[in-house]
This record gives sequence, structure tokens and C-alpha cells, in this order.
Amino acid sequence: MSFPKKGKFFPKENGYNGKGGHQTNGCFVEEIASALKRSLGDSRAGVKTVAAWTGANEKTVKNWFSGTYGPSGAHLIALVQHSDEVLGTFLAMAGREDLMVAVKLAAAEDAILDLLDAVRRLGEDDPSGKVC
Repeated sequence: MSFPKKGKFFPKENGYNGKGGHQTNGCFVEEIASALKRSLGDSRAGVKTVAAWTGANEKTVKNWFSGTYGPSGAHLIALVQHSDEVLGTFLAMAGREDLMVAVKLAAAEDAILDLLDAVRRLGEDDPSGKVC
């Protein structure tokens, strides 16, 4: 790599964008932004929620939502802990969509158990003891 004869920035072909940051392929930041919008909507409340989840500054979170920048590793872990959309997107980008099946099966099992519990409580509320 050779340095330019003038200026203080590295050539763009090495990934430096000349504005104090590195270029990204766009895929990661765009996919995470899309997952955040699907999960929480594109609102101020969503930004505040994500800021609370991750401990990141609201301006930083707005940049994630807009797709300007992506979250760091620690912030990505916090997002995955709270958002199934972000988890699914992350697993898809890693080529591990098969792991989402286990997550969806666990969620379905929980929903079935909740439904069964609700049906049992309905039977208890009926004074005749009959279940519809």
C-alpha cells in the first residue's frame, strides 16, 4: 500500500472512507437496521427501548436504526438477548437459520402451555364443573 502524496487520508481501496471511519459492506448495518425497525418500529420509543436494552447513547441507536452504523459486539449481544428479529437476522447472516427452528419451537411450546393453562382456568371458573 502506498500513501497518497497529498492529504491525511488513506486510499479508499483499503476500507477507509476518509471521514474518520471505515467503510462497511453495508449488508450488516442494513440488515440490523431492518431487523430493529421490524421489531420495534421506526419511532422514538423504539430508539429509547433499544438504548435501555444496550446502555448505548440514543444518538448511537438512531444511527443503528438509520443504517449509518452497526452495533458493536457487546451491543449486538444485548440486542439479540431482547429481540427475536435481531437474533433471526444475525443467525441468517451467519448461515445458521437452522438454529431459529429451535427458538421457534421453544416459543411455540410456551404458547401451547399458556393456552392449556388458560383452558384449565376456564374449567375452574365454571360452577357446573363442565368444560365446553
